[in-house]
Amino acid sequence: MVVDDQAVVRAGFAAIVDAEPDLHVVAEAGDGARAVQLARELSPDVVLMDIRMPGMDGLTATRLLTDGPQARAPRVLVLTTFDQDAYVHDALRAGASGFLLKDAMPEELLAGIRVVASGEAMLAPTVTRRLIDAFADTAPAPDPALLEPLTPREREVLTLVAAGHTNAEIADALGVTTGTVKSHVNAVLGKLGLRDRVQATILAYDLGLARPRGTR
Repeated sequence: MVVDDQAVVRAGFAAIVDAEPDLHVVAEAGDGARAVQLARELSPDVVLMDIRMPGMDGLTATRLLTDGPQARAPRVLVLTTFDQDAYVHDALRAGASGFLLKDAMPEELLAGIRVVASGEAMLAPTVTRRLIDAFADTAPAPDPALLEPLTPREREVLTLVAAGHTNAEIADALGVTTGTVKSHVNAVLGKLGLRDRVQATILAYDLGLARPRGTR
């Protein structure tokens, strides 16, 4: 489902998606309230969500869509200009599975849809660092009790995930297989009650387990 208050933008995204044999746009919405209504009726796998819209904004709509049974909740991919949207961080907290810039190339958009549909997280690399830098200074002190369920290796994996490393890169760094890394990531998500790597990254920075490059 494509959600944006500009009809031309919605039509553009829909055309790109519908041109793919494995993807299909089931609905379009121009505001958050309509998006929530349609999503509950049609149960789309992925929602492309704008943030700034009249009436109910994308942040509120994202929270409502993801605050339900995990089996029924759609994956929300936020589309943003970021320079104007200071709510991306809150959108990720609300349950979004990632974000892309609105000027992303068609292949990047399609890749993002497929990634979040598969259960993974999609973060635009050029924006992730700015997002982390913007909010790292407000992170609360680490809470050891929250991380107690994790083994030392799981905590190490969480730190590497927060640094933006892929499973393959983590496997190389730790000298293990990618399958082992996947098992560790799943264990971290399960023990901490997190949906995906996006939420794991946010939590790691909030707890002080990871910091932007160049900080101590």
